[in-house]
Amino acid sequence: MASSGVRHGLSAQVHQTMFEFDKDGKPFFKFEGEQLLQGETDGSSYPNGGMRATHTAGGYLSIDPLSPIFLREDTIFIPAAFVSYNGDALDEKTPLHRATQKMSKEGTRLLKLMGYDVDGVINNIGLEQEIFLVPRHAFYRRPDLQFTGRTITGKQPARGQEMSDHYMAPISRATTAFDCMRQIQSECFKIGIPLKTRHREVAPNQYEFAPLFGNVISQTDQNLMVMQIIEEVASENGLAALLQEKPFSGINGSGKHNNWSIGTVDGVNLLNPKQINTASKNDAVFPVIMAALVSAIDKHGDLMRLSIASPGNDFRLGAMEAPPAVMSTYLGDDMTRYLLDLMKTGKAAAYTPSKKKLAFGAEVISDIEVPSEDRNRTSPFPYGGSRFEFRAAGSSQNVSLVNTVLNTIAAEAFSIVADRIESGEEPLKIAQDLLKQHSKVIFNGDGYDPEWPEKAVEKGIWRIDSGVEAIKKLTDAKNTDLFQKMGVLTPRECEARRTVLLEHYTATVEMEALTLIDIINQHVIPSCKKAELNFVKQLEDSVKSLKRSLHEIHISSEASDAAALARILRLDTMIKVREVCDEAESLCPPSLWSLATYSELLFLDTYPEGDLLL
Repeated sequence: MASSGVRHGLSAQVHQTMFEFDKDGKPFFKFEGEQLLQGETDGSSYPNGGMRATHTAGGYLSIDPLSPIFLREDTIFIPAAFVSYNGDALDEKTPLHRATQKMSKEGTRLLKLMGYDVDGVINNIGLEQEIFLVPRHAFYRRPDLQFTGRTITGKQPARGQEMSDHYMAPISRATTAFDCMRQIQSECFKIGIPLKTRHREVAPNQYEFAPLFGNVISQTDQNLMVMQIIEEVASENGLAALLQEKPFSGINGSGKHNNWSIGTVDGVNLLNPKQINTASKNDAVFPVIMAALVSAIDKHGDLMRLSIASPGNDFRLGAMEAPPAVMSTYLGDDMTRYLLDLMKTGKAAAYTPSKKKLAFGAEVISDIEVPSEDRNRTSPFPYGGSRFEFRAAGSSQNVSLVNTVLNTIAAEAFSIVADRIESGEEPLKIAQDLLKQHSKVIFNGDGYDPEWPEKAVEKGIWRIDSGVEAIKKLTDAKNTDLFQKMGVLTPRECEARRTVLLEHYTATVEMEALTLIDIINQHVIPSCKKAELNFVKQLEDSVKSLKRSLHEIHISSEASDAAALARILRLDTMIKVREVCDEAESLCPPSLWSLATYSELLFLDTYPEGDLLL
């Protein structure tokens, strides 16, 4: 739980040999079935929120049949779930399995009540992984990147992303980035991970990979391996891969768009109106499902916000590069009009999304057909014709919690509708009632509009700007009751996760503040003295201020109080200190500045190839 992009790899692994020694000391191969199916290890040294301790340390593993075993070099990897001696989930995988199972059960029950018998419902996802690739020699001259994953100081270069010339630009063969990306794809293919696309992203030195979509369990595990492989292969090509959400100030950060869909086990997508109408032969199924999901988003926007409350998202959400911390959904004009008509009349025909011909104005180029839903990159949870895209997820995240939340709230919504049908209500009347209560969460406008967050609050839509405050929502009675009722998390497991997430946030900020102190003392002040710049007194006072703030955090008795103080330190005190450091850098001759600059880090194409291999 709560590992981040600073740690190499987001999985936990134990590598064991498959041989033993006989009485004469000769090795012989031995691997029994029980070793494949289950295991045991120390569960107390992982973040566990008090569910394990040194004197009650056992952690137990059971093979995950939904995540394929794979071979990498000389090692067979066996994905497994991890719980305590008491059955408490110590991992992210177990709650995801529970939530997906409950969503399947309630979704199947709902469909059966509407005359559509299926053997189960599954959750498919596709994850778009954004990263930065920077010269490794420059990375080694940035203690902040090495220890925290992001630059805590750094003057803006003369060039950034203002020309919008990086997005989808050719991946330059003049640097090792192209070979690195090809090698990443190749390494992933070898272990059964089909990375479908690779391209440059908006910011300089920013790139993206995206796989084919698949089952949420295997896709989540595979994404953890993709991130690990990205880091390892980058190092072999003279590069460092940055997975943190906001490694650089002043340019776009990185996300991991979580494309979420649900379907039957035989392949019918429940969010694709044509497929579900044809398979179910009941035009009411699709609008009932959509109304249920709209109600879930409106009721549990706090949990959705919590699920993407990674430390790196502090600097990313709502910054004209990612959706704001307002949990609305975009459905497009056609879908919105269709559902609002149902809300008004209580009746609905089959939903058939409109399409239009798009002409290019040149006879030699054929007209094309485009869907009714435009792309809305400012919505945290837009509908895209056959899926929802949770755009706010952070690039360094393990998306298990994201999808645990989505599947849990979907399961509850399906359960509520199914219960009401069983009590005698008409499905479309239930959908009408849900839309009357919850359609306010639909917003098709510009989420970057500065006035939108306040308007959203007035409408009663969840808005939680602070990631710390969002994390604290996990133990609200509404949410512990939901998770317990759905069989996903017990109150004890919720409390433990809240503690782990808050402590993870605080520890992240503490590492950043201590690194900033070292950077000032070991780099900025010496450079200023050599350059005879008049910043030394300001910088020394800044160090004292940082140390006072850290002391206040350390003496806090509650994890929530410490995290709240850490957020102030990070978003107020440290930013003011950074301004002093950046001004000093702007006046210091390059020959006297010991830290790698943004210009060195962000423009692979500009520096000679030899520099990458120093």
